[in-house]
Amino acid sequence: MANEYKKTTNLPQTGFPMRASLAQNEPKRLASWEDEGVYEQMLKKNEGHKKFVLHDGPPYANGPIHLGHAQNKISKDIINRFKSMQGYQTPYVPGWDCHGQPIEHKVETILGTEKFNELPTEKVRELCRKMAVEQVDTQRQGFKRLGVLGEWDNPYLTYVNDYDATDIEIFKAIFDRGAIYRGRKPVHWCSHCHTALAEAEIEYGDEVSPAIFVRFEMTTVPAGLEAWEGKLWVDIWTTTPWTLPADDAVILHPEASYVAVIHDGQAEIMAEALVEKDCAKFGYEDVELVRGADGEPWRMTGTELCHNKYKQPIFGDQGEEGEFIYADYVTLDDGTGIVHTAPGHGVDDYLAGMKFGIPVVMPVDDDGRFFKGDVMGTGGPWSGMEVNEANPKIIEWLRERGTLILHEDINHSYPHCWRCKEPVIFRATSQWFVSMDKPLADGKSLREEATAELNKVAFYPAHAIKRIGSMVEGRPDWCISRQRNWGVPIPAYTCQDCGEVVMNDATLDAVIELFRTKGSDCWFTDDPASYLGDACTCEKCGGHNLKANKDILDVWWDSGVSHTAVCRHRDNLAFPADMYLEGSDQHRGWFMSSLMTSVGAYGVAPYKSVVSQGFTLDGQGRKMSKSLGNVIDPNKVCDERGADVLRLWLASVDTSNDVPCDGDILGHVGEAYRKIRNTLRFLLGEIEGQFDPAADAVELSELTAYDQLALARMCKVHQTVTDAYNGYRFNVVYRNLYDYVTELSNGYLNATKDRVYCGEKDGAERRSALTVWAQILTMLVHDLQPILVFTCDEIMEFLPASMRDGQERAALLDWYQAPWTADGCAEKLAAYEHMTAARDAFTKAFEEAKAAGSVTEKTSQGARAELTLTAEAAAALSGVDLAEVFVCSAVEVSEGAELSCAVAPADGEKCPRCWNFRTLGADGLCCRCHDAVAAHQE
Repeated sequence: MANEYKKTTNLPQTGFPMRASLAQNEPKRLASWEDEGVYEQMLKKNEGHKKFVLHDGPPYANGPIHLGHAQNKISKDIINRFKSMQGYQTPYVPGWDCHGQPIEHKVETILGTEKFNELPTEKVRELCRKMAVEQVDTQRQGFKRLGVLGEWDNPYLTYVNDYDATDIEIFKAIFDRGAIYRGRKPVHWCSHCHTALAEAEIEYGDEVSPAIFVRFEMTTVPAGLEAWEGKLWVDIWTTTPWTLPADDAVILHPEASYVAVIHDGQAEIMAEALVEKDCAKFGYEDVELVRGADGEPWRMTGTELCHNKYKQPIFGDQGEEGEFIYADYVTLDDGTGIVHTAPGHGVDDYLAGMKFGIPVVMPVDDDGRFFKGDVMGTGGPWSGMEVNEANPKIIEWLRERGTLILHEDINHSYPHCWRCKEPVIFRATSQWFVSMDKPLADGKSLREEATAELNKVAFYPAHAIKRIGSMVEGRPDWCISRQRNWGVPIPAYTCQDCGEVVMNDATLDAVIELFRTKGSDCWFTDDPASYLGDACTCEKCGGHNLKANKDILDVWWDSGVSHTAVCRHRDNLAFPADMYLEGSDQHRGWFMSSLMTSVGAYGVAPYKSVVSQGFTLDGQGRKMSKSLGNVIDPNKVCDERGADVLRLWLASVDTSNDVPCDGDILGHVGEAYRKIRNTLRFLLGEIEGQFDPAADAVELSELTAYDQLALARMCKVHQTVTDAYNGYRFNVVYRNLYDYVTELSNGYLNATKDRVYCGEKDGAERRSALTVWAQILTMLVHDLQPILVFTCDEIMEFLPASMRDGQERAALLDWYQAPWTADGCAEKLAAYEHMTAARDAFTKAFEEAKAAGSVTEKTSQGARAELTLTAEAAAALSGVDLAEVFVCSAVEVSEGAELSCAVAPADGEKCPRCWNFRTLGADGLCCRCHDAVAAHQE
């Protein structure tokens, strides 16, 4: 454009900078939000409206935030901001899980085990609390830096007095319904951490274990095998040789057929279906089965063999015997179809043994070592030895005695402690449990109630209900006791006169009051008589000499009761919460413990909806770890690229699955951010200080036909985005907005900038375009606000008040209301599709014409089009200025059977002001530019 005409045009001008400098500017904006109380303003704006309570699952107070934390907190903030814009009041109370073994372990590591063990419990707890407080503040600063709004100065912490009391409040409610009991049964036991573990605290990893086939000598003879008395054995298979000292039964499948194989003059019982496979593996040649008088092989089912006896494999010479029992879970895939069982070392074996009255033998101590002794219930030859250390020695012992058939190593999935990462063992100990199947006061079991409640919950994605549902269906009784220092005590006492465990409503009420008043540390320092009053009485012997037990509650119980400690106890929240949102691992963690404690106490689920998210991985799909050097630190990303880029990355991925992230991916997201920012700036350049929709917009019915189609398209995009936000599908929000921005840059904005830049400043056609530009800019700022919180807040400083709902801060905006409904846009959207197809046809034809040399101008303004449209398309586009749409000099339309386009050089001359090819007047300008210049000079 010639310099002499530049001053007569409407070139863009805006103070909104092209360079975002997010890393430098975001902290300043955060500080201003805090000074102005933007979160409090957001709540006040919707005061009295319906609440939307997204209850924060407490991250563990341990170390700086990681990318998974960032994904979690940003997702929650996006939802809360969207819901607030829709008119909901959205109180958000962040919280931290402050108890548990990892903090205690850190204290132990710092002090050293010897000094740690010398400290009184109350001192250990003091040090743990101090560490938790420090970790909470570190993480809080990281979360705030992400732009997350909430009650950061008033979070919930699981170690405060009211929370301690709530733990016992829920415990009492479930205890009174009859679901809590104390029992001696196998639980996951970490010998390294010296504590029982719940299923949610178990991780599975590959381990190499010794699998052995062993023959046990029979002491009874099944009918039909009398001739083999004294020469009869039963062949078993196990992957845990160290459990043989506790063996007291073998388990068969009830319906499987068992036969006796003759080998070296002896008969060995095994499953008929495995004879060929096993005998080949064992090296048994010329396999022969014991047969009856009729010549048929001797056979019996597992049910028929039940109650036969055999010599206990280790202590059999002392007269100890084991018994045949059966269970459906025995398979015929591996082994011999007969498994040795030690009910003290496995839940399934324990349950099977209980049905047949098999005793529970436990020869292993807290350290995972055999008790010393030479009788059943000790380690016998391996007394004092660690169980895994004993494995090879037990195998060799069996080999020497001729009872080992075969030893082979197998690689299989094995449970590990989620904290120390060491393999765990199953070990029967006296623990507190929540029963899944015992009928409660109203006749239903906790499992039945929880299953029924899950069916009332909305899951995102919908299939996530199958995961937690199957876990509820199959989970064993919940072991809720732990043997640690740092946590909330299980409120049980032992009578020192008779040994009875004392727990009742009176003692529980007293403990609730004590914890609420003084905190749970008092449990370890105060004499029970000082706060129990008349409740300090043993119901069995009448004694008053009670001692507080040392077990503490599972940390999952601790976080699980937040539905009451937070949602019910805080007046600004509500129960049940509208939403829980966490990673998919919480189906067996916080989602589960919250469900069990809420259903157990109240009979209802604690949440109305659950959003389940995948894990963060590196760009190659690997788990992030310091050793691999592939960790993405969100604090570093904020310092280098800005939180808005991290938030845009989160919005760009499908969080219902595992999501990748690395430097390259963030680089691509940064480019997408710049494209979005530049589009916002482009629109703002013609609006800031030049166009206020409240005064300058034209009536929508007076918009040009092209502007109407563009506005209809915008309404459609906004509806799609709204639906995606409502479905918590952030990647659909991102994809539609990013694609729309790209579409605008290549299409509508590129086409209409000529009208906006070069048209008469106050002319109807320019105002028509800017009316739509303003709508688009308003929509984009509103629709992007939950994601690009800093950028949208920044642009607010440059928008007319009428485009920002009269607010100063983006977080206070209302959700954008499109001017037309979907039904009202239908006809225009159909026309828009015809228009897009026609423009694509022109673009293709123009490029071909340039390549052929028939058009020499590099820009499409130097071309004209001969367009053939179908009758339907021609009718739909009859009022649209297709020359403007195509950014060419002219379009001649004719009707035909199908869409086609031909391109030729433009007629006329190039206007020096607008560069369009037109018939020029005496002043050398096209007609439109002549009028615009004249109006400018008036």
